[in-house]
Amino acid sequence: MKKILFFSALITGSLFFAQKAKVYEKPNYSINVPEGWKSTNDSEIVNIFPTSEIGAITISEYHGLALPKEEMKKFVLDLYKSIDPESKVKESRGKRGYTEYFYEYFDEKGKLFWITKAFQKDKDLYLVTINCGQKFWNGNYMTQFNETFNSFKIKK
Repeated sequence: MKKILFFSALITGSLFFAQKAKVYEKPNYSINVPEGWKSTNDSEIVNIFPTSEIGAITISEYHGLALPKEEMKKFVLDLYKSIDPESKVKESRGKRGYTEYFYEYFDEKGKLFWITKAFQKDKDLYLVTINCGQKFWNGNYMTQFNETFNSFKIKK
């Protein structure tokens, strides 16, 4: 009985403290934006960030891009001028026929964490990144960034 009460209290507490979010809709994708965060659309590059501006999630979409699948890992590493081996960029088969690439990078000079997901199918590419200052990459900010990042959904 104590286990059931504990489990019920845990679920109720997590629902109580769960972050509210609004959905940012584009014709080809959607993403949940935490309440109180801002979003901008600068030349079709979307930035989502907390009001403290300690980091951001950036979404870029490209269509008609003739980037061979064999070059994607190198492309992701080149975004950061990283000398990491291509094996650090994880590749998996995603939903809706997209190949998903995942890469984590720490910029020693700027003290920034970068996390990138790239979704590629034919000549379509969606690039979704998190950048966040090292001293803020913990606790609530890390959770909010990851929940928002993981809520990205391609519609077509």
